[in-house]
Amino acid sequence: MSKCEQCIVKQFNSLKSLTKDELVRISGCKTSKVIKKGEVIFEEGDVVNGVFCIRDGVCKLSKLSANGKDQIVKLVVKGDLLGQRSLVTEETANLSAVALNDMEVCFIPKSEIISDLQKNTNFTLDVLKDMANDLRQADDIIVNMAQKSVRQRLAETLVYLYESFGTNPDKTLSVILSREDYANIVGTAVESAIRVLSQFKKQGLISTSGKKIKIEDLEGLKRVE
Repeated sequence: MSKCEQCIVKQFNSLKSLTKDELVRISGCKTSKVIKKGEVIFEEGDVVNGVFCIRDGVCKLSKLSANGKDQIVKLVVKGDLLGQRSLVTEETANLSAVALNDMEVCFIPKSEIISDLQKNTNFTLDVLKDMANDLRQADDIIVNMAQKSVRQRLAETLVYLYESFGTNPDKTLSVILSREDYANIVGTAVESAIRVLSQFKKQGLISTSGKKIKIEDLEGLKRVE
């Protein structure tokens, strides 16, 4: 089990602002576990009561709409924290988190970290900055939904996956999403997502092999209208 004070992942989130003594104490009470692809980390309505630190892997955060469709609002990756809102509110989770591939996560109970939030102002500010960034991303999603076409949103998603997560040795995107996931990210019907991906393929922007997607023309995707 990795010790928090020695874990390089903490450099990518607000835990970097904790002192060594605080990290040592937290390390003694955290629990680490492997979450398999497709498993739920927490569901909408759950009481989270702590934060999850992502040591490896990717999960999707989604919101169930009134018509029963999932809207994916964010992909959470290695180095990110999940559940920071539970530190400052008693509300239940408003999103669900599901693993997109095998993950390693550490869970830190709220009872163990809340005193650090109250005493360590650097940590408090970093948590607030992360929350502000989440709000900004949520604003961007709303604007994109209103102002950009499905083609533009899907092209931007492919570019984001390529630039953020890279590729496998065969040059396909390392994060493999289902066609339903793509539809849920851009806010459209699965049939529409499949049709647009087919158009991109005919235009030579991408190639596919099953669920795997390879970007053939990155600059072309960035110019999609």
